[in-house]
Amino acid sequence: MPSRPRHESPLGAFLKARRDGLAPEQAGLRRGIGMRRTPGLRREELAALAGISNDYYIRLERGKERRPSPAVVESLARALLLDDAERDHLRELAQQAHRMDLADNVTVGSDVPAGVIRMLDVLRPLPSFVTNRIGDYLAWNPSGLRLLAGLSDWPEAERNAARYGFLHPAARELYVDWEAQVAGLVSALRRLASTEPNAADVAALVTDLRRTSPEFSRLWDRYDVDLYVTGSQRLLHPLVGELTVDYQVLRIEGEGGLTMMTYHAEPGSPEYDAMARLDSPVLPPTDGE
Repeated sequence: MPSRPRHESPLGAFLKARRDGLAPEQAGLRRGIGMRRTPGLRREELAALAGISNDYYIRLERGKERRPSPAVVESLARALLLDDAERDHLRELAQQAHRMDLADNVTVGSDVPAGVIRMLDVLRPLPSFVTNRIGDYLAWNPSGLRLLAGLSDWPEAERNAARYGFLHPAARELYVDWEAQVAGLVSALRRLASTEPNAADVAALVTDLRRTSPEFSRLWDRYDVDLYVTGSQRLLHPLVGELTVDYQVLRIEGEGGLTMMTYHAEPGSPEYDAMARLDSPVLPPTDGE
């Protein structure tokens, strides 16, 4: 899953709709002679009315520019003759466009609410990520991704908690008590399979893991079911060494069965310092390196 599919910019779609719906005469322009390819204002006309360059406006409408200043937003609102409700919506879309530009801060999936994305960023440096009901990683902050050693090497579309635990070689090194960790993953899938027996995505994941991992099949057949919503994990991380971290799993209300998992530690503790190092774009060397 890419960071967030950008098939269409919500801000650009709104600007285009309002541009198409505004006749040149309404904006104080002469229509001119000849046929117009657009029902309303041309891009260059709106750009001129707003006092910005045509190239900048094109980038904005196409979603390639995601940091419009408040002054630009207000200029566009005036040029488009937006009413109060439309102006507020444009402001919100501009803020959303800015939040989507989180390349090195938070990577997100298309089904994660914007409020949850903000929370992931605010929780830094605590490692945090969001998964869907079958454990696909949909969103994470920097330390959340880096804590799961080696996960960034996998294509985003294949990043799944159970796949990582059973199939990624780094997981066996990361989790000191590997079987206890993956047993929790199997338990979650067992509960899900029991409540959604006809779910094709659950069945496909289980079938694939049973085919590729004898350990998964063994634990699946054992049929342990438990709730793993809080606890601790002992990790041996290749970048920050050995640490014991506490975690909390939070259910996100709404459709999609999303959950957020956050690791936490006391500020000033070695574990917290390790999390801060994982959050850093450039990891400093460990002691003794």
